Amino acid sequence: MRIRNLFFLLLLLAAVTAQAGDWLAQVNQCIARGEFARAERIMSKLPKKTRAAEAVRIDSLQTIMGRIRKDFNLTPAEGAALIRERLPEATDAQIDRWKATRKLEVMTIDGQEWWFRKSVRNLWLLGDEFAQANEQERQATFLTRRHYMREAMRTPADRMGVRDWRRANITFTLDVDADAVPAGETLRVWMPFPYENLRQRNINYVEGNHPATISTASRHHTVYMEAVAQAGQPTHFEYTFTYEVGERHIAQQDLLALVEPYRTDTELYRAYTASEAPHIVITEEMRALAQRIVGDEENPVMQAYKVYQWISRTFPWAGAREYSTLANIPQYVLDNGHGDCGQVTLLYITLVRSLGIPARWESGWMLHPDEVNWHDWGETFFQGVGWVPTDQSFGRSAIDTPMDAYYATGIDVYRMATNEAVGDRLDPPKTFIRSETVDFQPGEVEWRGGNLYYDKWHSHLEVNGITPVGSLIK
Repeated sequence: MRIRNLFFLLLLLAAVTAQAGDWLAQVNQCIARGEFARAERIMSKLPKKTRAAEAVRIDSLQTIMGRIRKDFNLTPAEGAALIRERLPEATDAQIDRWKATRKLEVMTIDGQEWWFRKSVRNLWLLGDEFAQANEQERQATFLTRRHYMREAMRTPADRMGVRDWRRANITFTLDVDADAVPAGETLRVWMPFPYENLRQRNINYVEGNHPATISTASRHHTVYMEAVAQAGQPTHFEYTFTYEVGERHIAQQDLLALVEPYRTDTELYRAYTASEAPHIVITEEMRALAQRIVGDEENPVMQAYKVYQWISRTFPWAGAREYSTLANIPQYVLDNGHGDCGQVTLLYITLVRSLGIPARWESGWMLHPDEVNWHDWGETFFQGVGWVPTDQSFGRSAIDTPMDAYYATGIDVYRMATNEAVGDRLDPPKTFIRSETVDFQPGEVEWRGGNLYYDKWHSHLEVNGITPVGSLIK
């Protein structure tokens, strides 16, 4: 597994830095082995002309190393101390076992062991010793989500199976720290915006505090603004918008009655059953794994459901590393035995595509009361029905409950979808490597000197109201 992971990491770095000289291959190998100091030395000794020509490429490589260092910033002594704050009786042998089984995630950088900054928090989600407490929390989560489903079922569905239409009023803000860039420099900012689909309609940009451009040429849908930084002052960006959003699910028995054989000669089928490197890579191993999961089942509805169930039962949730530092996210899930919402979604998409079932990415925000946060899910295409939502991560809370199949082909109303692809180019284009190279939720910021990472700014989504559409009709 680790050899495969190294291979995928080399592929990722090659994608970021392709078509350069031998120095690049050496740097790629150093980063994959955790030899960051050597990678920096190689780049520092490049001829001045090469460094000038490859400035953005070198910046991207240095940025990836910097992000890995930020993610792995706990010494073993610091990590062990954090564990013993909650579990005083934890022994060195236990800690070694947790590392060996990847319940604790560690990495060697320049010869020194470092722990992932979320590794101790994740231990309480992943360790067998804490399974009972986690199961109690999962059951409580199920009861909350069952309430959302029952709430939606009180309203009739339209002809597309969408019900419980609500009008959401949202304000999004982003603040760049004072003096994050020199005074007088222009900040370029991209922020999330919903798009029209079966479950979202009547999207309306209301107002903002700077001139805004709504993207038209990206599948990461954004509001773009610029502003000039003032000395000693944070730079504030803000806008308000409304849209209507509905709950949609197609019951499994209905899908089974409606599904038809795939038309494999269509552009849609070819596009959404193909690989999209680096994070949707259909290998012979993935095909073999998918086939083992579905066994003799041939119906695509049940094949997709079997994959969905297998992932839900096999991979618990844990806090994620920065996606931009991971070579192949589905392989990371398989190697480490856990994944957050986006990671298990990419695994689902890869596995069902390996079976010839079209699937695609969708993501944005979850807007549930007291639970507003970034979230990723997907959509699965069934011939004769079309695209249906699949929330692989939420499926974990519904295992062995009456909602077991609900999120396999459904999604609740408390959503804002802003992205319909993985790692698409922003509109207008961004010059430097993005803070998030796969997804897009909190925003992106840069100036002519480079990308600004999350530690230089913060964003916030405020739900001003989510009101039933029917109650607005006079």
